[in-house]
Amino acid sequence: MKLNINTLKLQKGILLLGIPALTMFSLSGCEPDLLDTAPYSSVASSNMWTSDNLTNLGMTGVYHALRLGISTSSASGRELYHFDRLGLSGQQRDGEAFMTGTATVGNGTVSSVWSELYEGVNRANDAIKNITEKSPSTAEKKARYIAESKFLRAYYYSRLNQLFKGVPIYLEPVQLTELTKGRETEAKVWEQVIQDLTDAINEPNLPLKYAKGNASYGHATKGAAYALRGKAYMYTKQWDLAIADFQNVKAAGYALFTGSGADSYRLLFKEANEQSDEMIFSIQHIGVSDYGSTTQFFCGTRSSTGSCWNTYLISPNVVELYENKDGSKFDWDKIIPGYNAMPVNKREVYFLRNNLTATEIAAMTAKGLDMSLYLPTGNEERILKAYENRDPRLKANVITPYADYNGLTPVISRWPYRVTNGLPVADLRTDTGNLFYYLHRKFVYEGATGVEIINRAYGPTDFPLIRYADVLLMWAEALNEKGSTDESIALVNQVRARAGVALLNTSAATTVAGQADLRQRIRNERRVEFVNEGIDYFDELRWGTLKESVFYTGNGVKQIWGTVVVPYVWSGDQLNSWPIPQAEIERNRNLVQNPGWSN
Repeated sequence: MKLNINTLKLQKGILLLGIPALTMFSLSGCEPDLLDTAPYSSVASSNMWTSDNLTNLGMTGVYHALRLGISTSSASGRELYHFDRLGLSGQQRDGEAFMTGTATVGNGTVSSVWSELYEGVNRANDAIKNITEKSPSTAEKKARYIAESKFLRAYYYSRLNQLFKGVPIYLEPVQLTELTKGRETEAKVWEQVIQDLTDAINEPNLPLKYAKGNASYGHATKGAAYALRGKAYMYTKQWDLAIADFQNVKAAGYALFTGSGADSYRLLFKEANEQSDEMIFSIQHIGVSDYGSTTQFFCGTRSSTGSCWNTYLISPNVVELYENKDGSKFDWDKIIPGYNAMPVNKREVYFLRNNLTATEIAAMTAKGLDMSLYLPTGNEERILKAYENRDPRLKANVITPYADYNGLTPVISRWPYRVTNGLPVADLRTDTGNLFYYLHRKFVYEGATGVEIINRAYGPTDFPLIRYADVLLMWAEALNEKGSTDESIALVNQVRARAGVALLNTSAATTVAGQADLRQRIRNERRVEFVNEGIDYFDELRWGTLKESVFYTGNGVKQIWGTVVVPYVWSGDQLNSWPIPQAEIERNRNLVQNPGWSN
C-alpha cells in the first residue's frame, strides 16, 4: 500500500516542514529511501523561486535546516536535546571532550554546528532575496514567507551567538568563497536577531498563532517571534522589553497545557499533545526514516526496541534538585541517616536489589561495600522511599531505581541487572549493563512496536524549540531581576501548580527570602522543568554559572549513587564559549579566535 505524502500531512495536521522535496513522491512503507528526494541545492537558486510550487518547496528547505544536525546512524551531539550533556541536568555515558578538558579548535562537533547553522542562515537569506525578486506567489504569501525566513534567520543566529559569542553577519546569500567577513560583537549579533524578529512581528500577514490541526501549523508565528525576541532581550538584560514580549506571547493565546489534570506535564510530551497551546515552535517530526525524532534511539534502552543506545543519561545532580512534593528540599539523610557523610562509592549498598545471590554478595563485598547495611528482603523498599512524594516531574522525566518502564514489554529498573530473574517482570536492560544510571523517560517511547514506537531511529513526536513554560519562567526571571518579586512568584507558581508541587510562599519550606533566593529558585525550576529539552546548557552559559554548577570538584559522569565514571575537568574560562572552528579560520583569515582557544 502506498500513502501519498499529502495524505500524511493531513493525518498529522501540519504542513510537513521537514521534507525538502522538490517533487512530491509517494511513500512506500518498505522502501529504505523514503523521501530521499532531490536535495535543497539540486535546483539552482535562480530557478528555485520561479513558480508558486517551487516557492513553497524552497521555503520548506529553509525550515529543513532545523534538522541538519539529526543523524539516525549515530548520536551526532548536535541535536538540541544532546546539549544537555554539557549542562547540569544531563551526561554522556562515555564522557565528552568539552567536559574532560580535551576539546580543541579542531573539534568536529564545533565545525559541524557552525556549518549547519550558517547553512540555515544562507537558506534564509536566499529566501528573503529571491522571494522578493523572483517569486510569482501572491503578495500576502510572499510577505508571510519573508517574515518566516527572518524568524528562522534570527533563530540560527541566536544559536550561533549563544555558543560562539559574536560571529560574522551575512544578510545576503553568498558562496563559500565569499564568506570572508570578520566577526561582529556578541551585542551586534543580538541587535540583528532582534531586528529580524521585529520585522517578523511587524508583518501584518504573519499570524499570531496557528490552531491545532491548521494546515500551516509548524510555521513560525508572531507568537514565536515574540518569544524568541524576549529570549534575546534576556541575553542583553533588557528586562522591560523582555517582559513586554512575554506578555504578548500570552496575549497571542499560548498557555500551559493542563488538559490532562495531574498528569498534564507527563502527557504534554506525547504525540497527542504536540500541538497544544503550550507548544510555540517545534521541529516537526513524522514516523518516517530521516524525518522523525531520535530521542527514543539515543535516550532509550535495550528494553525500548531491543537495540536502542542510552548514550544520553540524566545526571544525579538534577535528580537531587527535585523537591519533595510539599516544597521542602530533598535530603538523603532523611531517607538513610548518615548517607551524605558516606564515601560515594560505599553508597551503592543501598541500591542493591532484594535477595542477592551468594555470587552477587561476594562481588559486592569485593567492591568494598559494607554488606551489613544490606537488607535482603527490604533493600528495594528502603530506596524506593527516596523517590516517593517528590515533585511529580521527577518520575515523568526519569526512570528511577525500581521504577517500571513500559518498553516492548513491562520491565523494572533493578541493580545489578540479571538476564533472567525468575520474577514476573523482567529487569530493564540498558546498553550500559555493568553501570547503574538514571535513565530518560521524557521523549522515550513506550509500549510494543506500533503503539508509540515505530522504529528505533525515527519517531513521530515533535520536538519543542520554544514552549510556554519556558516563556513563563523567563518572564518570572526578568521580573525578579527588576525587583518585582511578587509578580515573579505568581508566574513561577503557574508552572509549579501544573507540575503538582507546593507553591512558593505557601509554607515555611517554600517561603522566598528575597531576590537572590528567588533567582536561585527560578534557575532550579528551569533545570527540573526542561530535562532533555536542550535548554539547561544554554541557561548555564547565559547565567555564567557553568563552572560552579557543572565543573565543581568531584563532578563527572556519575552512577546513581554518585560514583564518578568519567571526571569533568575545568580547563579554563574559555569553556564559556566555543572555539571558532580552525578550518574556518584557515579559510577566512579575518576571523579571530575566542580567548583561551589556541590555534
